[in-house]
Amino acid sequence: MKIAEQLYGFIWRDPRANNGNTYFIAGPPLILIDPGHRHLFGQVEEELARLSYKPEQMDIVLATHAHPDHLEGLFQFQEPTVTALGLEEYDFIKKTARRAGWDLGGENFEPGLLLKEGNLKLGDLHFRVLTTPGHSPGSICLYWEDRKALFTGDVIFNQGLGRTDLPGGDGEMLKLSIRRLAALDVEILLPGHGEVIIGKEAVQTNFRMVADYWFNYI
Repeated sequence: MKIAEQLYGFIWRDPRANNGNTYFIAGPPLILIDPGHRHLFGQVEEELARLSYKPEQMDIVLATHAHPDHLEGLFQFQEPTVTALGLEEYDFIKKTARRAGWDLGGENFEPGLLLKEGNLKLGDLHFRVLTTPGHSPGSICLYWEDRKALFTGDVIFNQGLGRTDLPGGDGEMLKLSIRRLAALDVEILLPGHGEVIIGKEAVQTNFRMVADYWFNYI
């Protein structure tokens, strides 16, 4: 599914298995965001093949947070592909997530790039990294200002928001993160699950609806 120039969404719609959406930026550089579960990575391979790409051609593979339905696909990538994860999320999983039994691809998992709050230049592409805790302690969102596109992971969805009952979740922090995202100039909202929201008015309506309805429940 082509969303905008250089931007594609591999939207997970199979109700038989939980998996996240994957997004592909056909730069250069070639970027995958949230590659999903390792055992369900076949969909990403198929979608890339339709665009005449292969996984091993990817320059950067990035996870918005460390839950397996977003992170596991990173483990199969090797150099020269660079894997990336938020610094605070990486610190958290090293201390906590292994005790929860999450598959982290072995004890030696080490992202090639640890992302911090601030501007991020990848080749000729410019992004803003936002640390947005709440669903997980070190979740990041990625704002691509040239496309007014916001990759939100599991912070906010179409008519919903991320759960807070997993290790490190925090409802009050999630509210603050969502309010922060709502202040951005966004025309394309790209959630970790569910459908993409296109159009500035539609995006802002979704932020208002989520706040009005869901903030009373977290």
